[in-house]
Amino acid sequence: MKNMQEIVKEMIKEYNLESSVEIKFIDLISEAGELGKEILKGNNYGKKEFVKTDNLELEIGDVLFSLICIANELNIDLTVAFDKVMEKYNSRFKEKGTIGSEE
Repeated sequence: MKNMQEIVKEMIKEYNLESSVEIKFIDLISEAGELGKEILKGNNYGKKEFVKTDNLELEIGDVLFSLICIANELNIDLTVAFDKVMEKYNSRFKEKGTIGSEE
């Protein structure tokens, strides 16, 4: 993850793509919407069983890129964040039998 964060950081710097965290968040939501649309295409909007589309991997990559941009802007190490959330989910599952936060 650190390597991916460094690659994205250098690309943003090289191409002068700096923007505020708010703009980065809006971009993440936009990319998530495009991923959602691609998933819907994969099952013809719920009319058939899901089939992976040609663009699905690229759309997931766009979401990941946008999330990395946010983490970089906020100086968050994604490996640390991932480790913490896995610990949280494992703890919840052991205590409640689910990873969800609802009671």
